[in-house]
Amino acid sequence: MHPLTRATRRALLLAGIAGPAFGQTTLPDLVVTGQAPGSLTAPSVAEQREALEQTPSAARFVDGRDFANRYAFNLRDVLADTPGVFVQGRYGQELRLSIRGSGIARGFHLRGIEVLQDGVPVNLADGSGDFYQIDPSAVRSAAVYPGGNALAFGSSTLGGAINFVTPTARTATEANSLRVEGGSYGTWRLSGQTSAVFGDWDALAAGSIAHSDGWRQHSRGQYEQFNANLGYRLNDSVETRFYAGAYIVRQQLPGSLSLADALNRPQIANPAAISGNQARNLWAERFANRTSIRLDAGQVDVDSWITHKQLYHPIFQAIDQDGLTWGIAPRWTQRYELAGLRGELVLGGRYFAGTNDALQYLNTRGSRGALTANGVQRAQNFEAFAENRLWVLPTVALVAGAKMLRNERDYENRLTGQRFGRAYEGLNPRIGVLWQPRPAVQVFANLTRSQDVPDFSDQLQTVGNRPFWVPLQAQRAWTVELGTRGRYEGYGWDLTLFRSNIRGQLLQFTVDPSIPASTFNAGNTVNQGVEFAGHLDLTRGALAAGDRIALRGSWTFNDFRFRADRQYGDNRIAGLPPHVLRTVLTYAAPEERGFVSPVLDWVPQGAWADYANTLRANQYFKLGLEAGLRVAPNLSLFLDLRNLTNKRYVSDLGTLQNARAAGANTAVFYPGEGRSLYVGARMSF
Repeated sequence: MHPLTRATRRALLLAGIAGPAFGQTTLPDLVVTGQAPGSLTAPSVAEQREALEQTPSAARFVDGRDFANRYAFNLRDVLADTPGVFVQGRYGQELRLSIRGSGIARGFHLRGIEVLQDGVPVNLADGSGDFYQIDPSAVRSAAVYPGGNALAFGSSTLGGAINFVTPTARTATEANSLRVEGGSYGTWRLSGQTSAVFGDWDALAAGSIAHSDGWRQHSRGQYEQFNANLGYRLNDSVETRFYAGAYIVRQQLPGSLSLADALNRPQIANPAAISGNQARNLWAERFANRTSIRLDAGQVDVDSWITHKQLYHPIFQAIDQDGLTWGIAPRWTQRYELAGLRGELVLGGRYFAGTNDALQYLNTRGSRGALTANGVQRAQNFEAFAENRLWVLPTVALVAGAKMLRNERDYENRLTGQRFGRAYEGLNPRIGVLWQPRPAVQVFANLTRSQDVPDFSDQLQTVGNRPFWVPLQAQRAWTVELGTRGRYEGYGWDLTLFRSNIRGQLLQFTVDPSIPASTFNAGNTVNQGVEFAGHLDLTRGALAAGDRIALRGSWTFNDFRFRADRQYGDNRIAGLPPHVLRTVLTYAAPEERGFVSPVLDWVPQGAWADYANTLRANQYFKLGLEAGLRVAPNLSLFLDLRNLTNKRYVSDLGTLQNARAAGANTAVFYPGEGRSLYVGARMSF
């Protein structure tokens, strides 16, 4: 045993007082023993991938190098090849993100998935959120943990968690870079990064400004995003890293359309979006810290964060919110041997809270009219979790874990003096087994319990132009998954079958296209499906020595249904298409000098728009072409042609109860973008 040094004692004190002001969490199950040349707070991409691939679950990893020399404007471009992740654009960087049916009927923003940036939740404390804080040009890697597989982050929702990791000076692909892009519909983006390592310190700053006039009417948007981090290594066993970010969004909203308009006049805006000058304007600042201490008995990581978010959102009313979110999350990880068996233990907790001043006004052409709502939303989350992995054989590991939670939601109506609140408690266990017959081949089975707590958008429903509190239940599910993944010579695969038996699934239906949907707890439902991705090197040396031709594809099958529901029987749950397929054929020149990739996106059946299963979106093929060329050691050019045949299709939709019902407004469809061209250049130095 080594006595603690003075620097170690200082770091322990720092970890304790960082508290509600700072925080960050890295990928789970990563423990470094002995002296490491890298960073404790920011593991290398190889270490991140290794940690993920040791989990007995359908976890997936995305390396930022895969899209470094491609056009990646939103998270659809980052996650498009990831099986099981449904991500479709609406306009600008607004999109639908769903994993295994999370937020299946949510026609706006985010629910049922915890989105993390450097391990820090982007979601507000009530679980709601959006994606504007994530800058695709500043993503070094991403890790997808479906469902309860995100336990080591403290997440236990049906959709799980996605962690987007920004680069540090020690993990960036190059110290400095500059990127310029432009294309159709007045689109341009300028982004850059600079970094340095100086002794025990390292620092990186990255920023981007993106603008688009929009393919549709009234869809102009501009995004200004800045991320920075500063790391300091006190000694070989102690390191701290501070993060800062600032994000400004100004996005006009074109609204949703009827199916006929979406397919025949897709570039028009909903008249209400124009008359109300509907928009989403956001200003946010983020500060976080991660302090890591390597002890003789494992590693302690203390994460803390604070985020300020201001929102002005003229839509059905002018929503004016100002909120603060903060949290702290300590975690201890230890590798051990027991009776000759090796194991890994993770113990952690998280306190995650926030308050949000929520005002609403009549929308007068985008300006504030008469006050209609004035309230304060408060959320607190108390969480404790544990996970243990024990290798009972050299190639077989058993995994067991659980999370205890208490989520408190409170709303005070300042206009009436009324207060409403509810607390949700739960215990969510997890068991799994991993068989690894060879280093790059795995077979796994997993059983997890998830619990989704309603957010304030669910609980505060609009009645008579005023918020009305609805005491919804939590959504609970048991999910079983069986899968395999691996790499062997010139091919690789990732295949998972899953089934979730759900009680009280949180579903929504649209009252009016401009008004947030009403939420209800369904009875018994089933979400089941298949997630598959594969790649195959077809040939090498086809045109020149050292080149290759490779094929990769993904297939997501969704079979989400009611079970003997009194109103909907065994109908499919509306919101997502049953099949989503993507195929990419790539020719890569020798020594990575360039590539050409035809891309096919295929949705053979459109999603149902209503629970009565009377109206659905269209099926479609969509063709694209990506290409890149390295013209100098530090300069690359790239091209992205999208929707070459100018196919008219629905990219996303809201949900209805019954589209054939008298008086039903079916303007819930978002048309997909038409033919477009984007070019860019990336220089490193």
